[in-house]
Amino acid sequence: MTSTPPVIKSQKKIALVAHDNKKKDLLEWARYNRDVLAYHQLFATGTTGTLLEQALRTPVVKLQSGPLGGDQQIGAKIAEGIIDFVIFFWEPLEPQPHDPDVKALIRIAVVWNIPVACNRASADFMISSPLMSSAYERILPDYENYRRRLEKPPR
Repeated sequence: MTSTPPVIKSQKKIALVAHDNKKKDLLEWARYNRDVLAYHQLFATGTTGTLLEQALRTPVVKLQSGPLGGDQQIGAKIAEGIIDFVIFFWEPLEPQPHDPDVKALIRIAVVWNIPVACNRASADFMISSPLMSSAYERILPDYENYRRRLEKPPR
């Protein structure tokens, strides 16, 4: 199965997620980067989306709260080719009731070769990259062997 590598356009579809103890940090970072973020289409989980929309005065596609399925919704949008970029300020020092969902979201981003920033430093590096304002040809791993793993070999 050969296909054309997906192109991430100059206007990115960015998912913004933050655990409760990191929402303040994400809001501060987003306000600082408001002009850049306003050019892109923003998606966010639950309360984070409402807070971002108010702080940035720009529309945000709001999904469910993370523990109620928002992390999985973002993961599904990655698999569907809708989300181009994830910024997830997560709390590494406190247990999260939906930790398996968080790990699944990060895993699916890696599977589909989606950029992920998990803290302010990585978000700063990524948003200031020249690739943020240009198209990018995303290279996908070849999963054809995996997809065909249960087929019987020809005799």
